Amino acid sequence: MADLKENLALLKAACDNPKARLDYYLAQGKKVVGCFPPYTPEELVHASGMIPMGLWGGQVEPKLAKSYLPAFACPIMQSDMEFGLNGTYEGLSAVIIPAICDTLRCMTQNWRFGVKSIPMIPIVYPQNRKSPASVDYLISEFETVLTMLTTITGNMMNEAALCRSINIYNEHNAIMRRFAQVANDHLDVITPKVRHAVFKSAFFYEKGEHTAIVREIVEELEKLPVCHWTGPKVVLAGITCEPDQILDILSENQVAVVADDLAQESRQYRADTPEKGGGGLKRLALQWNERYGCSLIHELGKPRGAMLVKMCQETGAQGVISCMMKFCDPEEYDQPWYENDLHDAGYHTVAVSIDQQVGSFEQIRTRIQSFCEML
Repeated sequence: MADLKENLALLKAACDNPKARLDYYLAQGKKVVGCFPPYTPEELVHASGMIPMGLWGGQVEPKLAKSYLPAFACPIMQSDMEFGLNGTYEGLSAVIIPAICDTLRCMTQNWRFGVKSIPMIPIVYPQNRKSPASVDYLISEFETVLTMLTTITGNMMNEAALCRSINIYNEHNAIMRRFAQVANDHLDVITPKVRHAVFKSAFFYEKGEHTAIVREIVEELEKLPVCHWTGPKVVLAGITCEPDQILDILSENQVAVVADDLAQESRQYRADTPEKGGGGLKRLALQWNERYGCSLIHELGKPRGAMLVKMCQETGAQGVISCMMKFCDPEEYDQPWYENDLHDAGYHTVAVSIDQQVGSFEQIRTRIQSFCEML
């Protein structure tokens, strides 16, 4: 059993070098499938005997990708396309792309024609989730994904394997939610960057392996004395809060992250797959219908603001930092609504622009410093 520092360093290393994780699984003779954000049916990949691995871009200057994507495309998609074209993702047996926004819809075709060495598997999620037909439709989408995965493995996934994978993913959801709670008692150890690494590293590990590491981290944290944090506490909202230099700026200003509404982090773990309700595919479809609080998922009444207010109330956060992904229309549409709800409830907000290709962070530093003065 590794100690706390060793486990945290292990997860940080996975975030710093995802390619090493890919090479590790390939060396074991395992097949790896790349999963585009924000939501892919990882359980189907896992149950098929392969390793799902998240593709969240990175700090790279798009050159080859410029032939496929306009300058105003999502920075994550630009990075993913660049990595696909320059060979960084070689070794993947396929990629799954959820066509859940305009840029992702374009990515399905750009990838198909640009990165011919890595097959592309598209999936389209239903947005009218109140209709009973949405479940049947999504099951048919899952079946199409499975058919394409079978061409890679040579074997059709079975129901028993899918049920095991669903249990593994539900267990992982639970330990990640538990980590988020326990971390708030140890904000001196779980800095913004450390917290982010624990969440992000999940995309580069087989979920059972990651569960075991995070469980050890939680157990070690619970042995430590509670830290009574006196600095500002905030909630992060958006797609992601990267690069790490942004998280360093939070630490410079003694800001602690006590909750998040990030697609790369806690949004992944809010909804478990139901234990009952039918076969594995139907239960996975029902899980999609239970997801909430995401700009990329249609919901009536714009409930995200109330959700963020509740997060602040439960964690003692004094405000919310909107991590606004550059050129992300769904997030930009949501921002005025939830910020208005937060202001009405007496919470401060500030928006910072997120761009994986940015080289200077001085504007963000100034905005966060000014924000802290209001708290």
